[in-house]
Amino acid sequence: MTDQQQQFLKNMKEERVIAAIKDPKSLDYFLTRDIHTAFLLMGNISVIKRYVDLLKYHNRLVFLHLEKIPGISQDKEGLRFISNFIQPTGIVATKPSLIKIAKQEGLVAIQRLFLIDSEAVENGLKVSREIKPDALELMPGLLPGIVKSIKEETDIPLITGGLIHYRSQIQDAIESGAMAASTGKQQLWRVYKSEEKVVLS
Repeated sequence: MTDQQQQFLKNMKEERVIAAIKDPKSLDYFLTRDIHTAFLLMGNISVIKRYVDLLKYHNRLVFLHLEKIPGISQDKEGLRFISNFIQPTGIVATKPSLIKIAKQEGLVAIQRLFLIDSEAVENGLKVSREIKPDALELMPGLLPGIVKSIKEETDIPLITGGLIHYRSQIQDAIESGAMAASTGKQQLWRVYKSEEKVVLS
C-alpha cells in the first residue's frame, strides 16, 4: 500500500467526511475546515492544476472527478497527463476502464457506483472485485440498508455520497458500514464524532 493510500484510509477513518467541492468559493471555505480530503467537481484543463497545487500546498488530499472536468480525455493518455502533470492524490470515476488505468498510473482510484437497481449493484460489485478500486462511492448516500448489504459482499472501503444534507445521514451511513460520506453541504465539513448524534440542517 502506498503512502497516499494509507493517508486516504487514515483520513476517512478519523474524519468520516469528504468535501465535494463544486465552485471556487467552496474551495476557499474548505481550506478553513478541519477535514483533509476533497473531491473536486469543478474546473477545466486550464485551471485544474492550480486548484490541485493549492490544495496540496495546504496538505489536503484531492481527487479529481473525471466526468466533471472538461478538456481532459477520458483514456490512457488523459490519465497519464493527470498523473504526471496535474498530480492529484487520485481520481473518482464511474467507468471501470478509467479506474483500472488510474491504478496503473499510480493514482488512488475511487469507483462511483450508482444504486439504480439490484442488477446495477450486482454488476458494480462484480466489476469492483476484478479491478479492485481503492474505494467505492455509493450514490445516492441515503440507502443504509443497501450500504449494509454491500458491506457484507466486499472488503473494499465504502463511501456514501449524494443527497447528504444532515449529520444524522452521515451517522446512518457509518453505522451501516460506510467508512466516510462525501457531501457538498459546507455545514457538514468538519470531523465527525460518533458521540454527537445530532441532526444539523
